[in-house]
Amino acid sequence: MIGNIYITRVSMRSAGSKWRLTLLLNTFMTHLILQAPNLVAANIEKVAAIASAGGVQELGSTAVRLLDVDGAERAAVEACCAEFGMDYAFFEHITRLRDCKILAMDMDSTLINIECIDEIADMVGRKTEVAAITEAAMRGEITDFSESLTRRVALLEGVPVTALDQVYSERLRLNPGAEALVAMAKKTGLKTLLVSGGFTFFTERMQARLGLDAAYGNVLDVKDGKLTGKVLGRIVDAQAKADYLQALADELGAGADQIIAVGDGANDLKMMALARFSVAYRAKPVVREQAGFALNVSPLDGILNWFRLSH
Repeated sequence: MIGNIYITRVSMRSAGSKWRLTLLLNTFMTHLILQAPNLVAANIEKVAAIASAGGVQELGSTAVRLLDVDGAERAAVEACCAEFGMDYAFFEHITRLRDCKILAMDMDSTLINIECIDEIADMVGRKTEVAAITEAAMRGEITDFSESLTRRVALLEGVPVTALDQVYSERLRLNPGAEALVAMAKKTGLKTLLVSGGFTFFTERMQARLGLDAAYGNVLDVKDGKLTGKVLGRIVDAQAKADYLQALADELGAGADQIIAVGDGANDLKMMALARFSVAYRAKPVVREQAGFALNVSPLDGILNWFRLSH
């Protein structure tokens, strides 16, 4: 019986072994996926022993899947992975990526490497004050995101629009794995959604650069080539992020099991609550505590290791 098969390693070199692996992944047993930029064999073996793994499948040089593990050892596995600097994720069943319908992402410090508003402020010597408010908001210490954004944007009054161009060209970079994650999601048929408490100046460029299906952000008011210190229209706060995701889910008929949502700050939590695959990426503690999964050391395309990309 498939449910009683125990293996020490799964080879993907033959059609027969692929067939056997598909059966294993379709069997309702608990799987544990370990990831790190530098996986150490001895550390994998220790986690496998703690979890009483029935087999190991290599997913590449930075990830492995432990098969038929003891889910009751979750706390011990978590402690061990924290010690070894590994990301982990438990799954009762490995879902096909193509069965998902939406990949939703935050932008600042998630899709990209910076908080854009902090870097704009840095151009005029105001980063320390603005960044302090940003950090407090992302940690959840300031519960009214709209109020915190209004305060920060007010400090940008008089900043030339050219400073935004400078931030984009000189400081903004995609986080590791971002392009690969988006490319595979698009290839597999998922709709890609960028929802940001940042600014449309940057979300529109990210949408064009990555070919995203939709992108939303806040509109900075500009007069005579300078920021007025105001935001136009509805502020994209936590509720707005959730609303944009829910609207797309309703349009596509997507349930929570078909949504991947990735974020790092407290204002992402409402959006992430709509997704079974809620991912805290390099996130604040309040987000890691409430997310279903976390990537603390792995790149964004580590998400792909949680899914079957074929069959």
